[in-house]
Amino acid sequence: MKAIVWTKYGPPDVLELREVEKPIPKENEVLIKIYATTVFAGDCELRNLKFPFYYRLPMRIYNGFRKPTRITIIGQELAGEIESVGKDVERFKAGDQVFGTPGFNMGTYAEYTCLPENGVLALKPDNMTYEEAAPVSIGGIEAFHFMSKANIQNREKVLINGAGGSIGTFAVQLAKYFGARVTGVDRTEKLDMLRSIGADQVIDYTQQDFTKLGETYDVIFDVVGKSSYSGSIGSLKQNGRFLLANPSLSQTIRGGWTSGRSGKQVISGNVSYTTENLVTLKELIEVGKLKSVIDRTYSLEQMVEAHRYVESGQKKGHVVITVDHNTNPE
Repeated sequence: MKAIVWTKYGPPDVLELREVEKPIPKENEVLIKIYATTVFAGDCELRNLKFPFYYRLPMRIYNGFRKPTRITIIGQELAGEIESVGKDVERFKAGDQVFGTPGFNMGTYAEYTCLPENGVLALKPDNMTYEEAAPVSIGGIEAFHFMSKANIQNREKVLINGAGGSIGTFAVQLAKYFGARVTGVDRTEKLDMLRSIGADQVIDYTQQDFTKLGETYDVIFDVVGKSSYSGSIGSLKQNGRFLLANPSLSQTIRGGWTSGRSGKQVISGNVSYTTENLVTLKELIEVGKLKSVIDRTYSLEQMVEAHRYVESGQKKGHVVITVDHNTNPE
């Protein structure tokens, strides 16, 4: 089968299209014929190891100091069709259209992959294409996790910093679903898109710093981890909640201090990737409360170009990779 193989740590060019062995499902696994996967910022950070040192070193220990050895096919989201199932599988059958994530096991930059039936996997929403369904399982679940943790009440003011990306576009829609008045913060070219998915107000961070505008919010969700910590805390109402999807070590330490000494709460921590959360998102999608925002679509053969585009910071919502099973690698 065709797959994009991660050959070394570095720029997008380290990703190579190759023929690899097609996986065989274990007794409790399903074999999925992948029709769509995604590229988001986390894939690029993993590829080039542009993490803080305290993450980078453990990753090299886990996956190889000089080059990737344990995980050689990355990719964390998929939508496709089950081709076959192991003898112990009960939840799924051949022909089921599914979407989900292998999590840190990765492997979706390929024509096929195997997932355990009890993994984060569900039947695809009826009103979504494969391309639309693929981005839900990471971006959607992360947004749902934090918006649920925020305990948003009707008419509360919610600001989302980094609203135009994979997590942020779902967070805007979920905050609106929970009844919030939403302000989306991102770069100039993403603002019209944010309005189109429900943002009541938008702020162009290249022109204005939201922490210096004198507005206060019930909830601030910093998706990208680039806002001023003290400025964000100062922009919260007395019982406000500050959500951090990608906290630095110092933010984590300061968050505990803030939560313990004021009425303001700082929320970070690991996201719970569960089938239950995925099914909840599916139900919201099927009643028209949630949709994927797709910026560009690339073929598997264009993976290097797709990674370059994502790293440019220009993408609005999601970059999707379509997998054509009728082509052959050069």
